[in-house]
Amino acid sequence: MNVGDAAHRSGLPAKTIRYYEEIGLIRPRRAGNGYRDYTGEDIHRLAFLRRARNLGFSIDDCRQLMALYQDRSRASHDVREIAAAHVTAIEEKVRELQSMRSTLQKLIYACHGDDRPDCPILDDIAGDAQDGDKGASSAV
Repeated sequence: MNVGDAAHRSGLPAKTIRYYEEIGLIRPRRAGNGYRDYTGEDIHRLAFLRRARNLGFSIDDCRQLMALYQDRSRASHDVREIAAAHVTAIEEKVRELQSMRSTLQKLIYACHGDDRPDCPILDDIAGDAQDGDKGASSAV
């Protein structure tokens, strides 16, 4: 099947599929006319990649997971290790986002939100931009 059909069946944009081929995540056959010819197995791999990316795995993680998925002699602890490292990274990102939210909430509370020109939100942002000091917004 062609890339359009593969895109429809896998749920991925054709551009993404071409990118995955470019970086070596998938290698579809080529028909006699040089066009890509995706098989059912290719669609399965693309769906696997779509799901892994939807879970937030990086391209490098996806490459490792795909290799492990295709390796019948794999050790599940290798897969678990990749997933656990990803959870740790997600937890760190959540902490960073919570810190940003807290900082912004404090700045919003401090801002009068009226016709006056002074604004603690802009002051905090400008303070970091002007002198590189660690203001409230750089707590992240």
